[in-house]
Amino acid sequence: MILPGERGHPAGVFVTRGGGKYEQQTTDEPHPRGNPVSTSSLRAGRAPVTLRVPFAASSVAVARQKLRSWLVEAGTSTETIDDARIVISELVANSVRHARPLPAGDIVVTWQVEPRGLEIAVTDGGSGTKPRTVQATSSALAGRGMAIVESLAVTWWSDHSRAQSTVHAVLAI
Repeated sequence: MILPGERGHPAGVFVTRGGGKYEQQTTDEPHPRGNPVSTSSLRAGRAPVTLRVPFAASSVAVARQKLRSWLVEAGTSTETIDDARIVISELVANSVRHARPLPAGDIVVTWQVEPRGLEIAVTDGGSGTKPRTVQATSSALAGRGMAIVESLAVTWWSDHSRAQSTVHAVLAI
């Protein structure tokens, strides 16, 4: 199977793995906000990625590995890769823990290079609360996720509608 970014991969198609559980879509269409100009190989022509994963804790590892491969292929620094893997892990884990799945029983994870950096986003079926940072105690078993994202990202925000919510984080590259 030819993966997105490899020579010969057709743009705008779905790549399905594992009996249809995971779908990845890339496109060579220009991003509506334009293509950023930079000397970074990551900024040079990387297609946005959309990954549909099951609404399950196991999707954290799938998203983390797919993003890592995409960044390694682009020649991204180890520090950026490590930060991006932490951020995507926190966003996917928070989605699975605190939200509902989309109607198809999954969540959508996306990443792309945009003018401010690497944007990572997770879309789910929403929840009764909005993501926020909290001051977790040192003995707390949970509650640090968005504080970690905030410390690693240039910025983060969330969008909400009646049917879904998306949490975005932008990392410097």
